[in-house]
Amino acid sequence: MVDKKTGVKPKQAKSEKPKAKSQEKPAVEKKAEVKADPETATAAIEENEVEAKPTTKAGKRSPKALKEEQEKQAKEERKAKVVAGEAEAKPKPKQKPPRSKLERAGKKYRQVAKLIEKDKVYELAEAIELAIKTSLVKFDASVEIHFNLNVDPKMADQNVRDIVNLPSGTGKTVRVAVFAEEEEAKIAKEAGAVITGSDALLAKLDHGELDFDILITTSSLMPRLGKYAKILGPKGLMPNPKSGTITADIAGAVKAAKTGKVEYRVDQAGIVHLAIGKVSFGKDKLVANAEAVVASVKTAKPASVKGAYIDSVYLSTSMGPSIRTAV
Repeated sequence: MVDKKTGVKPKQAKSEKPKAKSQEKPAVEKKAEVKADPETATAAIEENEVEAKPTTKAGKRSPKALKEEQEKQAKEERKAKVVAGEAEAKPKPKQKPPRSKLERAGKKYRQVAKLIEKDKVYELAEAIELAIKTSLVKFDASVEIHFNLNVDPKMADQNVRDIVNLPSGTGKTVRVAVFAEEEEAKIAKEAGAVITGSDALLAKLDHGELDFDILITTSSLMPRLGKYAKILGPKGLMPNPKSGTITADIAGAVKAAKTGKVEYRVDQAGIVHLAIGKVSFGKDKLVANAEAVVASVKTAKPASVKGAYIDSVYLSTSMGPSIRTAV
């Protein structure tokens, strides 16, 4: 403004000039910093912007919400680094190799297992003698034989199944039930049957009582057992002419069942499992039973099987180690 009296513009105060210079100086310095290091400059600007934003007690601009937003952005950046492969891969801890069955077994089992050579195939008599030595239980253990057959059980003509009479018996008390008329029931009772008759046996089946191991009947009475097929079938107790449990010679069937007549059948894996006696039988009786079973399995070879029929044979006792055997 021009002074009306003097016609001269008034001079500005000296104190205002340094203030203007002081205000302009930081701006120049900031520009220089941006040119020197753009990354640090942008980070500083962002921090200044965050600090400059007004905060509220609640809502998107509250301190808590702003902190959560920063944490979310940091989390997304870490995820992006992992996807891009920038994150350092942590070394996986070394896993111990799984222990073998022998290492997981008990102390007694490991001791008797040392008596068996891993890669050796023993003769039948030698394998039975070794099985008796390696029996580690306190009770009278069963001696079992296992055949791994080269058959397909899903095919009807390769479903290996047969009956064998063990010369030395099974060592088990077999409970025989006979479903027959009065005269035949008396004969069965004299032969050693535990349960005989018709009405008494049907009453037990109605209550679901199966306190017997083998059921023998005649062909004339077989239709009366038809409604109990769901109870007897799953237990393997349904009479069958192939197993000799449907017969006219009741006395002979009872004696054969009590002396050592057993039935075997291949399972879904193509293996036949059969107990051939007890450890208390001794070597000679067990060898006789094993030879009878081997002969029966060889005879039951299906005609459709080509090549090797018996892949391998193993002997073992209850809870004892297995022994590979040559037959």
